[in-house]
Amino acid sequence: MTEKSKDPAEMPAEPEAAAAAEGGEVEALSRLEAELAELRERHLRVLAELDNVHKRQARELEEVRRRAVGDFARELLEVADNLRRAIESVPRDELERNELLLNLVTGVEMTERQLLEVFRRYDIAKIEPKPGEPFSHELHHAMYEVESAEHRPGAIAEVMQVGYRMGDRLLRPARVGIAKLPAPVEAKPEEPAVSGEPGQRIDTRA
Repeated sequence: MTEKSKDPAEMPAEPEAAAAAEGGEVEALSRLEAELAELRERHLRVLAELDNVHKRQARELEEVRRRAVGDFARELLEVADNLRRAIESVPRDELERNELLLNLVTGVEMTERQLLEVFRRYDIAKIEPKPGEPFSHELHHAMYEVESAEHRPGAIAEVMQVGYRMGDRLLRPARVGIAKLPAPVEAKPEEPAVSGEPGQRIDTRA
């Protein structure tokens, strides 16, 4: 008895089914890879945002610290000024004759150096303009104008008080006097010449 031949249409399409299954796996794998790439990108964005937040917080904390130090240092500027005034108020010749006064001034100078060293550690520096230097609106405060033939108009002519800054932050501007042109000297009117011999009366009725 011979087997009945099978219809090709009824035979299972194994190659086509395998190809379809493989295609589905490739599609699923591609979809997973895309999702993984998206998750990786999101993760990197979150890390970048966290880094920006940390940097911003660090900058804000540093600014708060600098403001606190600056406010405290501003209160000490008058102390530094008074120490310098005390040192400069003593005549040098008096120090040579008075040992007690010399020791006192030496102690004040040491105190001033210690205070300036503390300023240096916190990046606080003096603003000490010299006469003849250009005036800066960022660093100087003009207190008055003074006639000067030595310095050009608008330049610093005198320094009343040194200033201070902490890094790029101004604590106190230097107080200065600004040079201006001297007022022109008015020429005296010439007296009319008088002619005639000595002792001769001049007729002024003409």
